[in-house]
Amino acid sequence: MTSDLSMLLDRARAWASEDPDDVTRAELEQVVAAVEAGGDPVDLADRFNGTLEFGTAGLRGALGAGSNRMNRVVVLRAAAGLAAYLREQGTVGPVVIGYDARHNSDVFASDTAEVMTGAGMTAWLMPRPLPTPLLAFAIRELGCVAGIMVTASHNPPEDNGYKVYLGDGSQIVPPADTGIADQIAAVGPVADIVRGKAGTVLTEEIINRYLDTVADLAVDGPRDLTLVYTPLHGVGGTSVVQVLEAAGFDAPRVVEQQEQPDADFPTVAFPNPEEPGAMDLALELAARHDVDLVVANDPDADRCAAAVKGLHGWRMLRGDEVGALLAHHLLRTGKQGTYATSIVSSSLLGKMAAAHGQPYAETLTGFKWIGRVPGLAFGYEEALGYCVDPEHVADKDGVSALLLLCEIAAQAKAEGRTLPDLLDDIALEFGLHATDQVSARVEDVAQIGAAMSRLRTVPPTEIGGLAVERIDDLALGSADLPPTEGLRYHLADGGRVIVRPSGTEPKIKCYLEVVVPVDPADGVEAARIAAAGRLDAIGAGIKTAAGI
Repeated sequence: MTSDLSMLLDRARAWASEDPDDVTRAELEQVVAAVEAGGDPVDLADRFNGTLEFGTAGLRGALGAGSNRMNRVVVLRAAAGLAAYLREQGTVGPVVIGYDARHNSDVFASDTAEVMTGAGMTAWLMPRPLPTPLLAFAIRELGCVAGIMVTASHNPPEDNGYKVYLGDGSQIVPPADTGIADQIAAVGPVADIVRGKAGTVLTEEIINRYLDTVADLAVDGPRDLTLVYTPLHGVGGTSVVQVLEAAGFDAPRVVEQQEQPDADFPTVAFPNPEEPGAMDLALELAARHDVDLVVANDPDADRCAAAVKGLHGWRMLRGDEVGALLAHHLLRTGKQGTYATSIVSSSLLGKMAAAHGQPYAETLTGFKWIGRVPGLAFGYEEALGYCVDPEHVADKDGVSALLLLCEIAAQAKAEGRTLPDLLDDIALEFGLHATDQVSARVEDVAQIGAAMSRLRTVPPTEIGGLAVERIDDLALGSADLPPTEGLRYHLADGGRVIVRPSGTEPKIKCYLEVVVPVDPADGVEAARIAAAGRLDAIGAGIKTAAGI
């Protein structure tokens, strides 16, 4: 037996000895026994290939035993590190903990509460699996110094995660993330972590306060709208139905197979409305009943998706299209403040804000940045995340966004129009801003680094037939943006391509945009056809350049 393998086995045995969970301890012991008997050590090595990185707003990874997995040992250490960080900062006050319906979410939440009370802090637990935006709301509403949401959002069923917020209700950003990570690294044996009582379980009152706050966003107006809705086996269903009814809408038709929370997500390959096939059941139900609109949440209900009837049947709206519709409505109704989006989202929002005399800001990807924009009136990013009420939820909120989109659709219907008609109006005024995304899921994350290196070493001079006019290496940062791994290509005729690694999945993502002027004589559809051809060419071009 090599010394490296011997060290790996010793580390695994030590981990198993302090694992408080019978299931993951037995799982690891079985893997160790198989390797001791001469089995392939690849799985065991991957489980201990470093420590699950405390990064984008916290932790996220596959469930299982080992330092490179999501499990109770990792969560206990993360909670202890967060408690130590809060004490180090002199932050005193309660911590609120929420969780979704994924495997072990409730266990991780309970463990976190016990660590917080053991550290002398007050811990409040949400009463049941609930949407992530409700946790973000509760932080401010209850005057908490921090919040933790146990969720992996729209990741595959084998994953779970640990999202951390501070007292302003926003997800953590540097230097807090590295400060917390340093404290986690300094945590000693799990047996030495002091654990207190399980915290105080909040009543339904906090849920009702959130739902009332969301429902109050809807103003008096038309309510004639028929809907199909799916929570995609997640935790948004009850909240969405209650909010819609409180705002005066009829109850939606809910996709029965996806109505109840189910950690295995049995009807979808990936529980993400953006993934092919995820919305098939909802669209089939809509076609059978000829409804006006299809709406959906991802499993933790912080994202909102929508589908509309088009010339060739139902089609999903892109995140940039929903963002434009929401911004168009808020700007027309006079909402004052900064309109913000991320660097990978459409450039359209900046033009819309300027036309109404409102400030515009562009941030790095993620609502940990968008939610912190001073004077934020509205924020969105193309990955189906929208913040329409930053005063109460400084994060993306799929429940409030869904309600506002329904209000917009109902008003349009009362005027004999549709959401696609409103998008045509926007295109006529500002030009058609068409966006798309190409991505590649990798088995080995080293492939992502290789693709980025190739793009820097051999930079393309044209992409999809459009000349590259400027390249921004986002890793260098700028006066407006902190450094982040990514490249931005400014193309002729207003086109853009941004290439970056995913912050939550083993993917490299390429975000595409073209701007096509609309000739009123030809109509918006002609511009869409032209844009689709350009996007296809650009997508193929950047994939070739990156070697993906």
